Amino acid sequence: MCAAFVSEAIVPLDGSFDTAGMATGGPGLPRRFRWRREVLEVAEVLESWKEYGDCTHGSGERYVRKHGFRVRATDGRVLRLYFQRHFGKRQTSRARWWIQSVEA
Repeated sequence: MCAAFVSEAIVPLDGSFDTAGMATGGPGLPRRFRWRREVLEVAEVLESWKEYGDCTHGSGERYVRKHGFRVRATDGRVLRLYFQRHFGKRQTSRARWWIQSVEA
């Protein structure tokens, strides 16, 4: 399957977060969000993963940097979304949720 790389921030809609995911320490995937001028709704979570990174202060510990989700929207599109937990020093955007790609 071919995926179009997007890498754009999305805006989660209030009251749409997955509270069950938040109860386990996750970011709580938004079930509805705004992207480009449309509102999309998650119909199904197909896959989820975490990306880890080393502590930047030399402790040797590893931390979750991103939570990723491959989802099917109600319109049938398959999207890769992620939650950015850590911001680098040069990061200018404060967006935490991103759409990485759209599968065609």
